[in-house]
Amino acid sequence: MHDPIDKLPFSGSDSLPFFKQLLKEKNAELHRQFDPHRSVLPLLHAKSDFIDAILGRCWRLFLGDHAPRLSLIAVGGYGRRELFPYSDIDIMVLLDSEGAAPRQDALVQFFTFLWDIGLKPGYSVRTVEECVREAIDDQTVITSLMEMRLICGDQALYETLREAIAPDKIWPSDQFFAAKMKEQRQRYAKFHDTAYNLEPNIKEGPGGLRDRQVIAWVFKRHYNSSTLKELIKYGFLPVSEYNELVDAVEVLWRIRYALHLQTNRCEDRLIFDYQRELAAQFGFSREDQQYNQDVELFMQFYFKTVQGLERLNEMLLQLFHERFINGHTDIKPIPDNAQFVSINGYLEAVDEQVFIRNPASLLEMILILQQHPELKGVRATTIRLVRKSLHLIDDDFRRDKTANRLFVKIFQQPRGLTHQLRRMNRYGILAAYLPGFANIVARMQYDLFHIYTVDEHTLFVIRNLRRFSLEKHKDELPLCNQIFLLIGKPELLYFAALFHDIAKGMNGDHSTIGENIAREFCRQHDFSAHDTKLVAWLVRNHLIMSMTAQRKDISDPDVIYKFAQQAASVEYLNHLYLLTVADIRATNPELWNSWKDSLLRELYSATHLMLRRGLPNPAGQTDRILETKKEAYDELLKLGLSKADIDASWRHVNDDYFLRYSADEIVWHTIAIASSSEAELPLVLLRPQTQHGSAEVFVYTTNEGNIFSISTATLDQLGLTVLDARIMTTLDNYVLNSFQVLEQNGEPITDLLREVHICSVLRNNLLNKAVHERKNIHRQSRQAKHFPIPTSIRFQDDPLSHCTIIELITTDRAGLLSKIGRAFLKQHINLHNAKITTIGSRAEDMFYVTDSALRPITDAETQKKLREEIVSALGG
Repeated sequence: MHDPIDKLPFSGSDSLPFFKQLLKEKNAELHRQFDPHRSVLPLLHAKSDFIDAILGRCWRLFLGDHAPRLSLIAVGGYGRRELFPYSDIDIMVLLDSEGAAPRQDALVQFFTFLWDIGLKPGYSVRTVEECVREAIDDQTVITSLMEMRLICGDQALYETLREAIAPDKIWPSDQFFAAKMKEQRQRYAKFHDTAYNLEPNIKEGPGGLRDRQVIAWVFKRHYNSSTLKELIKYGFLPVSEYNELVDAVEVLWRIRYALHLQTNRCEDRLIFDYQRELAAQFGFSREDQQYNQDVELFMQFYFKTVQGLERLNEMLLQLFHERFINGHTDIKPIPDNAQFVSINGYLEAVDEQVFIRNPASLLEMILILQQHPELKGVRATTIRLVRKSLHLIDDDFRRDKTANRLFVKIFQQPRGLTHQLRRMNRYGILAAYLPGFANIVARMQYDLFHIYTVDEHTLFVIRNLRRFSLEKHKDELPLCNQIFLLIGKPELLYFAALFHDIAKGMNGDHSTIGENIAREFCRQHDFSAHDTKLVAWLVRNHLIMSMTAQRKDISDPDVIYKFAQQAASVEYLNHLYLLTVADIRATNPELWNSWKDSLLRELYSATHLMLRRGLPNPAGQTDRILETKKEAYDELLKLGLSKADIDASWRHVNDDYFLRYSADEIVWHTIAIASSSEAELPLVLLRPQTQHGSAEVFVYTTNEGNIFSISTATLDQLGLTVLDARIMTTLDNYVLNSFQVLEQNGEPITDLLREVHICSVLRNNLLNKAVHERKNIHRQSRQAKHFPIPTSIRFQDDPLSHCTIIELITTDRAGLLSKIGRAFLKQHINLHNAKITTIGSRAEDMFYVTDSALRPITDAETQKKLREEIVSALGG
């Protein structure tokens, strides 16, 4: 190849046509040789060797006598001999002690000629000292120099530079490793930490070619190795995994090569415009296919290749960390577990038979990682063992109750859910345990707004739901944060998210098919009837709120009424709102905006208000009452209560009780009521709600007028924030009051003595019918102080309850409910029911009241006095 180039005539600008033609012919030749089904490595080498010859010829002719005393060096991908059709050609001229001045004109002519013939090289001109100085300051420079290759010129000068940048001189391997890990984290963040973007970057994205280069750079820095095959020699990879690495890189090389040829430029983004033609080139097109099926198959092929490279990258970098950074083996036991140990902070199976002896340990491993945040991940040898053991997750495994409980428990953990679900997906555990999930792994979505594969979108939805619960993210979406605190079992939301798109790609309505898959899962995993129905309903209806908000006139009361009938309860509405927001935000980071936010909030608020006021015969209400009753009844019988005890405990409650409380809350109440006599009233209970942080304070007693006022004043003086309250008075004058509370600073109640103290003080105050006045310890939020919500009080009749409804909207403040309670006492008002909602600094409360003779308050003068009393009590 070199001889024809060396014999080319060379007479300045007159030589341009010859070199341009030579480049054109060579590129055309390589284009003809490209086969999408064969390795492109020979083509990459051929292009590099050809450019070497061109540069060598020009170097000698332009530099003349200076050529032997300087070094012309290839760096970057060109240094690796990996030149794709439109790759950058990066070169460096290494100067001797005389510097650049004597060769300035010759170098300018050299670089100008290269640009004129169309090579457009990226170049630098430096001395050895300058290279070292730049490399010390910038790890990207040392990375580029590590891959340098002498094209022609002074070999000794080149070797001087190699010695000057060796690990024993600058950038020792441990420091270099740390720098590359930081760089990789930053690079991943640019792609939202996912490789599964529908228009991925084949070079820079997670799992792309850059990941393979990171492996090579780190390995080469430590071992001064010239080939990754030595990963086998040093015990990092078995032959099979090395071949898997090579095959994955070859696939990405072939796709990148085809992408360059298709676009006629250095294009590394697999955007929609190119995917169909690439699918055809790589053999995924057939005449009998459905529309887009060829592209889906091609992209699944790509994403599964990337997934394998991601896993190998994780394993190798972890092993490098052990070898380069730790330098020793630190083994620690895992408390109360004989199957795993911690080695250098990574979870390791005690032997290769762990999963064979107990296949459920595949899920137990994930749970351990959640419960021990000090663990950094799974050790590489155990990752290999997991991959070899996936066949153990069969139908028997999926029906095994121990495995079922472990899987559910993973979703109930307060931390690490999203991170570990990604791990389960990466290792193949999720697809093995949920065959339906395997259907959506790496599946594309062509709907103009989803930018992630279905599985990745699903995991983003769960991540978004988790963020709603975290204090550090509450300012992103305060309403979602407030509503999430009212969710009794967040895992039900997570499971609804897991299944909401699981039927994408199946024939039929994915919401309906997904509902059936979710229901079957819930039954197999022993969910209660209530929880099963909620999860299945959410999957079936996960699109109705966004469609109503964006496609219908939500200022129309009929639209709100119909949507409220579909939701049927505040509980279902709260779950659906959170799932809807999380779903939209997981489709595309750019899709969520203030307009969508305001539409959904407006729909939520209007529907919430309508549901609180009560719907005439809302759909499914009777079924829900019967369902909750049966579920609670069956559970109480299991716990040993007799039918007589249950019936006696329920003799004072009405149907509204079974609508407003869940089965597990009713079980808790019933056990306490059944074990107490009338003489022991008032009954005051407190149950920590570890799932969502708040605790429930429950009061059961006969109605003596000021129960609500005393309860709220006591909770206020104890420094508690009331998030939600359910106030009920039965027809035979018993009170069932429930308060969801947090500490004033927003933290949950965690001290047992504190719990006992709260119950004791509240019961004593109820017995004594008084609260000792003392200065309130609450502080008003800055938002409430500077942006107060005007107080609004409305009266309306409620013929169904024979009460008057007082609807109060105001700024939430210290002791709000106790002040209202005192206002009721002063005006001789009986409180029969209340629905309390606090969203951020906004209180939206409804009180069902009568006068002292148990009649609705219809007199305008009485209403005026009561309004004035409430406004006065609130300080305005």
